[in-house]
Amino acid sequence: MHLPAWRFGKPYESLERTTLVHFLTGEPVAEVSQVGGAIVGRDLQKAQQARAALLALDPEDVVERLQTAGNLYAHGTLQVGDARQSPDDFVRQQSATTGLPESLCRANMQKNLFVLSNMDRMLDALSRGLPPDILWRGYGTEHRGVVVSYQAQSPALGLVLPSNSPGVHTLWLPVIALGVGLVLKPGGQEPWTPYRMAAAMVEAGVPAEAISLYPGATDVGGAILAGCRRSMIFGSAKTVEQYRGNPGVQVHGPGFSKIIFGDDCVDDWERHLDVIVESVAANSGRGCINASAVYASRHTKAIAAALAERIGPVEVKPPDDPEAKLAAFTIPGAAKAIWEQIEAGLKAPGVTHATAAHGPRFVEGERCGWLRPTVVHCASPEPEIAKAEYMFPFVSVVECPQDRMLDAIGPTLVATALTDDEAFQGQLVGCTQIDRLNLGPIPTTKLDWLQPHEGNIIDFLYRSRALQVPAASPVGAA
Repeated sequence: MHLPAWRFGKPYESLERTTLVHFLTGEPVAEVSQVGGAIVGRDLQKAQQARAALLALDPEDVVERLQTAGNLYAHGTLQVGDARQSPDDFVRQQSATTGLPESLCRANMQKNLFVLSNMDRMLDALSRGLPPDILWRGYGTEHRGVVVSYQAQSPALGLVLPSNSPGVHTLWLPVIALGVGLVLKPGGQEPWTPYRMAAAMVEAGVPAEAISLYPGATDVGGAILAGCRRSMIFGSAKTVEQYRGNPGVQVHGPGFSKIIFGDDCVDDWERHLDVIVESVAANSGRGCINASAVYASRHTKAIAAALAERIGPVEVKPPDDPEAKLAAFTIPGAAKAIWEQIEAGLKAPGVTHATAAHGPRFVEGERCGWLRPTVVHCASPEPEIAKAEYMFPFVSVVECPQDRMLDAIGPTLVATALTDDEAFQGQLVGCTQIDRLNLGPIPTTKLDWLQPHEGNIIDFLYRSRALQVPAASPVGAA
């Protein structure tokens, strides 16, 4: 199977290609055309055509086409590259190159389907009820009878996509419905979701020239970030730091999501064990919304032991086993290097390995490796391992007084706070370290797509500005 580049909808077959292979057998799965940053830079000079193609359509019609695309993506057989691809083909191919169990690949398909199927509700919530044609025209009258203006900051959104979890693609699905084109650099091991989604959108009637796919080396990502006035990139803490303060780049890095017990609820911690397990282990722990730490003022050794009993016995299974819960690390040596880093952290004072009794955590394969769920106990927030996050079910249970917690937790994408203490709830609401806050027993992995994730995509792509017209004009009179 060959996946060509898409240059604003036009397939481009390159002489330079990379071969994606099955992580277990080494069997070829696909060839992917590779482009260079120079091609991307030239193409982006025509990016305005992507937005123009969308603005030629009615905005409500675009939403309906995206809803159709969601159904095609989840259930249809589509032309992807030079082959017809069924949903089962997609699941097998995605699992083969990413190491994610097939059952989790199917689950991530349902997330994408949900977002596309509910696109009208999502846009209404994210735009606070703004009539959709205002983003198309740039101005109009909102429900209060006030003239407003929104100016697109880029004709296309650039995305440098990862390979760790197919679920991250939900973040860019609303972009087409906002009248903005897509310029995507697919993840090296996970080109499958962007390619299948693009094929579904085009078959549903979204203009092909509104979408670009540029597989390639790191210079492609650099060209996209340089050439698009608005971009998203997914990466490590180092990547986050590199683009901090750049208003044109939205960075999605490690989440460091957490469960926080208030003193009033921590004695009943056993009631919330299911919430903690799901937060840590769902989707093989690969997402930024998976909990990497549990904070409590007491009972922390008991919490760690109970967590270890629940997730510690999970074994590595073949990717097509319906019970498989662990994803492989497909880059040779990656799993071993991560485990060596964890072993070094376990030597710090006050750190205990709670899952040690459940067998080795590192499992080495012929071409890949796995890390089994790992729970550590930290007597304080001070050890480095208490601040760590890894792409598998890993969690630190940290003992910390309630009055120190919000100073100690650090940046937190999602916090589930288990407390009925109104004063503590008020402090949590006001804590600028926390992006998404769940007050109550809601897993960190359970998202409400009618609320923004790490910032409202509309606020990122559009600028609200002043626009005044005479009262006698059609806009002013309305």
